[in-house]
Amino acid sequence: MENLSGDPDRGITTDDIEAFAAVIPARAPLIGIDAGTKTLGLALSDITHTIASGLTVIRRTKFKEDAAELLRLTSLHKVGGLVLGLPTNLDGTSGPRVQATRAFARNVNALTPLPILLWDERLSTAEAERMLLEADTSRKRRAQVIDKLAATIILQGALDRMRFMHR
Repeated sequence: MENLSGDPDRGITTDDIEAFAAVIPARAPLIGIDAGTKTLGLALSDITHTIASGLTVIRRTKFKEDAAELLRLTSLHKVGGLVLGLPTNLDGTSGPRVQATRAFARNVNALTPLPILLWDERLSTAEAERMLLEADTSRKRRAQVIDKLAATIILQGALDRMRFMHR
């Protein structure tokens, strides 16, 4: 994990959770992101990096506007890093969505020094759908909250892994 540009205002992206954990500030919450084609589902951690909670959904328009809203929220919540779900195929290969997610991370890196962790989210949306169905949530309500719930699952997975590393 390194910033090859040498620009201190440019962030870094990694899939190495240990390296990510080493650079995030203590007691700064993290934002989890489920980056879909139509929305960005967002979740926020507490300052102890223990619990993830759904934050909001950004309806995607243009990258510039989407990024401005994301950065407004990172500033508002004094966030120390981003956990971006990487939609790897079930067999471990990378498809077009992985490439789009990596491009999103690179573009965000150009705008903020916040580190980004790419977190395998293969089944997060399916898990969110299952949870909402088990809760007997209406189809309309599921559509409203699934991206935020998927972001929460992504972020919680990374938080749990970081906590396990420090045992």
